[in-house]
Amino acid sequence: MPTLCADPVNHCPSFAIGNIAPPNRVILAPMSGVTDAPFRRLAARLGAGLVVSEMIASPSLVEGRRDARLRIEGQGVGPNVVQLAGCEPRWMAEGARIAEDSGAAIIDINMGCPAKQVTNGASGSALMRNLDHALALVEATVSAVSIPVTLKMRLGWDERSMNAPELARRAEQAGVRMITVHGRTRCQFYQGNADWAAIRAVKDSVSIPVAANGDIDSFDKADAALRASGADAIMVGRGAQGRPWFPGQVARYLASGRREPSPPLDTQLTLIAALYREILAHYGVRIGLRHARKHLGWALDAATATTRVPTELLARWRRTVLTAETANDAQARLTEAYSAFADHAPKRLAA
Repeated sequence: MPTLCADPVNHCPSFAIGNIAPPNRVILAPMSGVTDAPFRRLAARLGAGLVVSEMIASPSLVEGRRDARLRIEGQGVGPNVVQLAGCEPRWMAEGARIAEDSGAAIIDINMGCPAKQVTNGASGSALMRNLDHALALVEATVSAVSIPVTLKMRLGWDERSMNAPELARRAEQAGVRMITVHGRTRCQFYQGNADWAAIRAVKDSVSIPVAANGDIDSFDKADAALRASGADAIMVGRGAQGRPWFPGQVARYLASGRREPSPPLDTQLTLIAALYREILAHYGVRIGLRHARKHLGWALDAATATTRVPTELLARWRRTVLTAETANDAQARLTEAYSAFADHAPKRLAA
């Protein structure tokens, strides 16, 4: 069994995924409808060690669907980590080959998504109910490509079947090079608190790197997740929504102990405005306007959390910005919203 670091927060050596050594131990999680190429590029530029694509159904990639092709784009993200989902070995293998040919540096297999539309198709976390079938997908994917393959899972399907250690052990034997574990079962969805301590059983069962995932949205929780799990890395998901700078801040905190404040409002506005423009260019204006609304809403939430302005002011500007019908109108309203927040914020926070 691998030896755990005495102080996993500050003194563990860097980790490697096959022949790829990320610059730090903080990974941006794959999030459907969120971690597209524009958002991943921004998070990578702001210091995330690795950024993972949103989940891509392997049959859609094989069929050449435009939305699937857009999801594997990885220019400017560092090592391009492409997450695939599926339930048939042949489609997983072919999807992995296409992703590798398109520039993927790592393939991640999704066995953690709890959404019913995924699990009802025997994909995502449903695979944890049949480990023999899950391993057939792993083996097909590993055999199809020359790049590292990683695996993201949950603790199990439910509390009576916490089989993550067994799946991790068998996946390592099949050639997987890193395991990520969300500290909940599928049946928990996102309820309750992530159980980072339960991830330690996975870490104890394998010699490859393990990343802990779930509820990491502060420096204290990053500390707690690493200490409880003994993991080599952490994966930040919802904590980065509206805060693309947060994974990079956590990485620098783990390296130096310094807790950086959120960027000033003018910097936050510059970042979200640039992301907005890139989303429109990535998808085209018609689709991009709709897709970008969630990012604008999260950015407004983050701005008001930074400045502690009244909730009614946030609600008013959320309505104003998110109902804009044109790109120019949305950007103008966004600028006005941040100006209004700055007027209500303590000067040291707005500067």
